[in-house]
Amino acid sequence: MEKDPFFKCYSVVDERSAGYFALGIAQQTNEPVVISCTSSTAATNYWPPVAEAFYQNIPILVMTSDRDPEMLGQWEDQMIDQVGMFDRHVKKSFNLPIIHEHDDELYCQRLVNDALLELTHRGTGPVHINIPMKSYNNSFNVKTLPDVVKYDRVTIEKSDILWEKKLSQLKNAKKIAVVCGQRSFVSDDLKKQISSFFKHYNSAIIVDYMSNLDFEEGINTVVCMDDRYVTTKKAQELLPDIVISYGGQIFSGVKDQFRKFPYKFEHWLVQEDGKVVDAFKSFTTVFECSPEYFFTKANKYAEDAENDKEYYNQWKNYAGSVIYPEFPWSHVYAIKQVVEKIPEDSILHLSINDAIRITNFFKLNQHIKTYANIGTHGIDGPLSTFLGQAVATDDPAFLVVGDLAFFYDMNAMRLRHIKNNVHVLLINNHGGSEFYFNGMYKDKYSDLHTTARHQTKAEGWVKENNFIYLSAHDKESLNSAVKEFMRTDLDQPVFLEVFTEMSTDAKTIYDFFDLSRPRDLKSETIRKSKELIKKTIGQDKALKIAKNLGIKK
Repeated sequence: MEKDPFFKCYSVVDERSAGYFALGIAQQTNEPVVISCTSSTAATNYWPPVAEAFYQNIPILVMTSDRDPEMLGQWEDQMIDQVGMFDRHVKKSFNLPIIHEHDDELYCQRLVNDALLELTHRGTGPVHINIPMKSYNNSFNVKTLPDVVKYDRVTIEKSDILWEKKLSQLKNAKKIAVVCGQRSFVSDDLKKQISSFFKHYNSAIIVDYMSNLDFEEGINTVVCMDDRYVTTKKAQELLPDIVISYGGQIFSGVKDQFRKFPYKFEHWLVQEDGKVVDAFKSFTTVFECSPEYFFTKANKYAEDAENDKEYYNQWKNYAGSVIYPEFPWSHVYAIKQVVEKIPEDSILHLSINDAIRITNFFKLNQHIKTYANIGTHGIDGPLSTFLGQAVATDDPAFLVVGDLAFFYDMNAMRLRHIKNNVHVLLINNHGGSEFYFNGMYKDKYSDLHTTARHQTKAEGWVKENNFIYLSAHDKESLNSAVKEFMRTDLDQPVFLEVFTEMSTDAKTIYDFFDLSRPRDLKSETIRKSKELIKKTIGQDKALKIAKNLGIKK
């Protein structure tokens, strides 16, 4: 920086004085000023001017050097705890990672961009970046600094030039993926604007049921972009020029697949609070506005442009190539028999993992509002949450829940406020089948611990709480029970307990993926080689070796 003419540098030996000196420059120029020091008490001497900058709303970027984090409290010289040290007297604090691999670089890039944007975001003020390092390097052995991506924040006000630049780029793009995240409420205006956007721009609209977007041309990618299904080659073929995302969590594997190709495309986030969320590891722009505002503005800019549908047809043909077999007796079969029969204008709550994954395999009727607690992705609370949703509506209400999640939250069955519109489908496959599906089980000890195998039934507790109780152990008994379960004229809430086996359930999903998985020789050879290595030396050792060699699992 001392040699770069872009920067105007000042040397002030006393850090306290340096902070106030920078404050004066920032006040006079109305521009952010950086102050930088070494570690320990050098950083603490910034406290008075930083506090003054905070209460005067002056944009000071405070950069404090730090030592190896592992040595904190280990009698390391010139080292104190500097993480978040300015507390509530800065707009935001950031602690950079030690750089070991490319993901660390992307993380560092995100934090620094976030810090720079925060200096002038919704008012101005000081921001702190703490910079730990294993050792000091003063050899300066590179001729040029690395290229990094600078983030843009586009706001409703004061961003006309940026809006023009971005919308022009959008209009010329050949492949745009609009990824719709979890959103409990989708306005009619947003549905209308996304439909119009699809007509005007070369786009594909990626959804899952938690998106709650009734859009006929939407592509549900839960099956075709699962890591066990899609090949690397196919994922690369489907890469867009631009990803536009809005909403919350994204359950579909499209997020994980796109992450494998950082900065081969741009990620534009539409986020009302302007927060930086780099879900695809390719972040470039955050639009601080509602999705309705963004798509309305884009549609006005499009004028008479039309979607050539080439990119859409790529997705449509690929997603449409999935082969659906006659499923054997399993939780997949049971969930299919229920969710495909849920009437229009119902609500549906999906507890976690398997319930979400499998429901997205199948076609729901229109206007079904779908919920899932995937903000934290835990098993606790789905029954209670669902009953709260059901009490707030007179529409038919359905819950798909697994046994561990149900028994964790079973006290909710005692609530006095449960209405007759409640329908609970419990998949009791005797444990945590997700651990079978993920291949984490190894031997009988996993059933004792990790998968939490059990023989508990819900029947007694369900009847005790005045529910109609139904059960099924095979296809015949399920088909009979579903007729009663789906009735919407019952004078009691209804509960259907379906008994399957988690190891068989996991195999059913694997067989489904394997049936029509696109194959190319290279990907198939790599996949089979990985499976052979894991079987030969064990998964733990294989993953450890892969990590050391920098190979993706």
